[in-house]
Amino acid sequence: MGSSGSGKSTLLNMIGLLDHPSSGKIFIDGVDTTTLNDDQISSFRNKKLGFIFQFSNLLTDLSVLENVLLPRQIAGTDGVAEKEARDLLKAVGLEDQINKRANKISGGQAQRVAIARGLINKPSIVLADEPTGNLDSVTSETIVQLMKSMAKKLNQTFVIVTHDRQHFGEVDKVITIKDGKAFEGEQPSEMEVLV
Repeated sequence: MGSSGSGKSTLLNMIGLLDHPSSGKIFIDGVDTTTLNDDQISSFRNKKLGFIFQFSNLLTDLSVLENVLLPRQIAGTDGVAEKEARDLLKAVGLEDQINKRANKISGGQAQRVAIARGLINKPSIVLADEPTGNLDSVTSETIVQLMKSMAKKLNQTFVIVTHDRQHFGEVDKVITIKDGKAFEGEQPSEMEVLV
């Protein structure tokens, strides 16, 4: 968490291998990602990282199921993934929406599809950039609870960037970004410098 311009999205982009650090290294699952070439980064990102954005970024011409399968299709493993995709869609409460086009579902449903899509490759980390920023408060609460339950159920790590800390309640760890520096904790009196 942190104020606008503090560096939250930059940190998320670094972890997501979308931006390269000007100094230092990024290790994910023991791999120094700063040594990977563009093709290796693309492959690594697809296998090890899941993404959930403020806007679901679904492809509107595809069905809900096809959107969830997209990361597997890119990885070339979609042939064996349909049951997993259907199971994930059931877990996020959308088993009755599987064949609908993405442009025919609500914003909250689209975010649930995005969560399922972010989880389909069983990534090491799911990165969520303001995942509730485009939703009303009731739908936001549903999405937050869904991410928390999926994190526990799948033993999945979520890194969530938010301006709205109170929506998330109890979490495992809070990192506050202030002036480009990372601190563990929320209150200035309890924050320890991480970077």
